[in-house]
Amino acid sequence: MNPLISPPNGPLVVSTVPSYKADGIPLQLSLIFPTYQESQNIKELIDQVCSVLDKVLPGAYELIIVDDNSPDQTWLVAQQLSQYYPQLQVMRRVDERGLATAVIRGWQVGQGQVLGVMDADLQHPPEVLEGLLQACITGADLAVASRHVEGGGVSRWSLARRITSRGAQLIGLVLLPEVVGRVSDPMSGYFFVQRKAIADIKLNPLGYKILLEVLGRGMVERVQEVGYVFQERQQGTSKVTPRQYWEYLGHLLQLRLDRLPVRRFLTFGLVGLSGVVIDNFFLYLLSDPHTLGWGLTRSKIIAAELAIINNFWWNDRWTFGDLAAEQNKATQRGLRFLKFNAVCAIGLGFNVLLLNFFFNTFHLNRYLANLLAIAIVTVWNFWINLKLSWRSSG
Repeated sequence: MNPLISPPNGPLVVSTVPSYKADGIPLQLSLIFPTYQESQNIKELIDQVCSVLDKVLPGAYELIIVDDNSPDQTWLVAQQLSQYYPQLQVMRRVDERGLATAVIRGWQVGQGQVLGVMDADLQHPPEVLEGLLQACITGADLAVASRHVEGGGVSRWSLARRITSRGAQLIGLVLLPEVVGRVSDPMSGYFFVQRKAIADIKLNPLGYKILLEVLGRGMVERVQEVGYVFQERQQGTSKVTPRQYWEYLGHLLQLRLDRLPVRRFLTFGLVGLSGVVIDNFFLYLLSDPHTLGWGLTRSKIIAAELAIINNFWWNDRWTFGDLAAEQNKATQRGLRFLKFNAVCAIGLGFNVLLLNFFFNTFHLNRYLANLLAIAIVTVWNFWINLKLSWRSSG
């Protein structure tokens, strides 16, 4: 019987390690099973998984169960099985909890070139392992078992559960399209990833969807999906709770914020403040009865356009100066200016709509409502200008 593995501590960083056992045999796969209250499923799970992997990777894989100190002693049941399955190792965590961190802690002690994760409740069919492995052998950085490609599906999900799952995916596509949109099943907890794709990268998952973390932070280029039919649980109870959906949303927001170009946004905001000063100065100069006394609408249009010109000049030379240097022809600069004007005009329309929404619907103070509208529209203006006017991918 193998002794328990001591849980790693410290940062969630997977190291680059030699993929060899003590006897010199290359270790190709480390497959992790995060568990909690799964003692009824462990034996059948290990039997089925080993029957598949013994055919395709004889002697070149390891199974690691990472148990969060289950009251039903899942960790002990698994450890006793290790006397029959020497490739099985068990980690019992007492001071740390959570599926995503359990997976990473397993990867940290694993020695395989390829790192995998699979549920321990028999809802992930083991026969799919061969397809995932083949995808990695043929060059995929990430191989994902998906319910939404050919050969995939769910067994007996209710309509409500299907809607909830698809709704969560839709939210992900809105908040983090460049990550979530790379796979058809971003909620999958059944996948293989090349160690080199996540080695030496500090991971910071929130909740239980570890695939989002791998896609969001890993050096993943080639992705391949393998269809599978999600099975119904035979033993034990489901661990899906409303809290996990909130954690999923929090994880998406965390990844979104981490991927924002903060320096650009701050300089964009400072330029925007200078535009506010110019807008108000010329509005006063043109419309005040004690100065030129022009009509308010005409004065506002001129003041706003002068502010836009100011903002474009500074953004083109400061905020997005490195990108503008790659497009320094006069025609390209003129096109950027037209795009910038259009984006700002749309942003002004959003500002008016949001101002009325906050003021009339939530009955906020008009100045607070305006401040919130400006904050939201500033993010809009920045992001669209980054992606459209200056055409950045970062």
